[in-house]
Amino acid sequence: MSGLQSFDDLGSSRESAARIALLRRELASRGLAGYLVPRSDEHQNEYVPPSAERLMWLTGFSGSAGLAVVLEKEAALFVDGRYTLQAPEQVDGASVAVRPLTEGPAAWLKERLKPGQKLGYDPWLHTPDQLKTIAEACTQAGAALTPSGPNAIDAIWPDRPPSPQRPIVLRAAKYAGETTASKLKRIRAALGASDGVLISDAHNVAWTFNLRGSDVACTPLPLVFAYVPREGQATIFADAARLSPQALKALAGIAQCRAPETLVEALAALGAKKTRVAFDAATAPDKLVETLQSAGGRADVKADAIALMKAQKNRAELAGVREAHRLDAVAMTRFLAWLDREAPKGKLTEVDAAIALEGFRRDTGALRDLSFPSISAAGPHSAIPHYRVSRASNLALTKGFYLIDSGAQYEAGTTDITRTIVVGGVTREMRERFTRVLKGHIAIARAVFPTGVSGAQIDAFARAPLWEAGLDFDHGTGHGVGVYLSVHEGPQRIAKTGHVALAAGMIVSNEPGYYSAGRYGIRIENLVVVEPRAIPGAEREMLGFETISFAPIDKRAIEAKLLTREERAWLDGYHAGVRKLVAPHVDAKAKAWLRAATAPL
Repeated sequence: MSGLQSFDDLGSSRESAARIALLRRELASRGLAGYLVPRSDEHQNEYVPPSAERLMWLTGFSGSAGLAVVLEKEAALFVDGRYTLQAPEQVDGASVAVRPLTEGPAAWLKERLKPGQKLGYDPWLHTPDQLKTIAEACTQAGAALTPSGPNAIDAIWPDRPPSPQRPIVLRAAKYAGETTASKLKRIRAALGASDGVLISDAHNVAWTFNLRGSDVACTPLPLVFAYVPREGQATIFADAARLSPQALKALAGIAQCRAPETLVEALAALGAKKTRVAFDAATAPDKLVETLQSAGGRADVKADAIALMKAQKNRAELAGVREAHRLDAVAMTRFLAWLDREAPKGKLTEVDAAIALEGFRRDTGALRDLSFPSISAAGPHSAIPHYRVSRASNLALTKGFYLIDSGAQYEAGTTDITRTIVVGGVTREMRERFTRVLKGHIAIARAVFPTGVSGAQIDAFARAPLWEAGLDFDHGTGHGVGVYLSVHEGPQRIAKTGHVALAAGMIVSNEPGYYSAGRYGIRIENLVVVEPRAIPGAEREMLGFETISFAPIDKRAIEAKLLTREERAWLDGYHAGVRKLVAPHVDAKAKAWLRAATAPL
């Protein structure tokens, strides 16, 4: 562990065979033929507390998404394309077979379950939508999907860490920009036919009540639920002792605190009154939906309207985000200048570079956390989009590309930026492909589009220069970003699956890439804000992007003849903006480096 990052191998499969054997004995005692083990907590968070790392404890797999299915004589781990390389390396293949998520656990189960068998699951860790196809597969096999609590992993995990009970604090008004009372009014106006809404997404609870916490790494979340009725006070299901005096004062008369363990009882009471409650389809636990329905209530399981409200940042939030990016620009520039001096010496490693960048961010005096574990990737590791460096995998920065994808949490806002840097020289092919990625990045940055257009409609802008050469990349071009919240925030995104209309105030990443497996990878990422764009004579309301990330893009990797005049002008203008913003805040040595790095192409 160094600072905010761990470079130890998080997962270990050494004990997985013994632990799976223990789990099978536990399941047998419950009359279960199998069990679902997701990588999730009660809020479906990307980052979960140590107490919720059940999948990693059981299998050794440390990725942020996955589902294990353990049967009497067989077990499988289903992962998406991000983890097809990582999972087999971490998991004991003799105990757990790694399968692609595209094959689906439902089909796998349908072939293996026998009539009369019961497949167990923890209803707190799955949404109703997640269970539908598995329940259908069980029915088709003559088996039954059965809720089983308490969690079977918890029953065999002797040293399971305690659930987090850290302080919950009030978000400063100058950064929040809107009161909780105002937000509650908007939420109630969006209830439709529902009598209230159960807020299960912890990010949405934090935004609604202007609260922040530290229950998980990388995201300042309090892991709590809340209920907002059409009339009367809202309820936050959290230990009041966790809330700061300022938070309690701000919530007085607006929201009451009730102990977390009373949530099920509260929903049962609402059900007994025939209350119609809205639940978020993406995050609401099956346990809570079933509790309401069993008591006689009606559940409206749908997209949570709060997510879209949260996505459109107000003026104060955007001002804070720009402040955070100014701090980050200075840290990134100091890091890049340092890297250029030290890398040629041949002694730097991926871990060294990640530690150094964290140090430069600490020097701002405002760093609260990283927004995700840094992707510090040299040579062939840069071809793995979601690579996570460890002491065991740590490579030296040698000739070729070095990719650093990193971000920070400042109280003012959240950052995320990627730079691909030349270390000791690159080939013509590498420069050509870097330039095509850059052309796609510039195309998104310069895009102008009518209101109502979604990220799916502009995703191809980033890919077209690669497509011209028969190339592509397999991840989305951009994800939504929160404000001192999650670095991966929906519902907006620039991707083939991003069908939510982009709207003014939304923040998204602009990060096309290219990856040559086993050789090198390229990604160039800035964050952008969707903004109104005035066009003389326009017949429709138009939008565009304001780039808010500032750090030099490595000109040594550019094949200048591939850039158009407009693309060169954009790059020169961007670099002039970086120089103007950063130069007053760095020392003479870094300033000299910056001047050269941002000189016109």
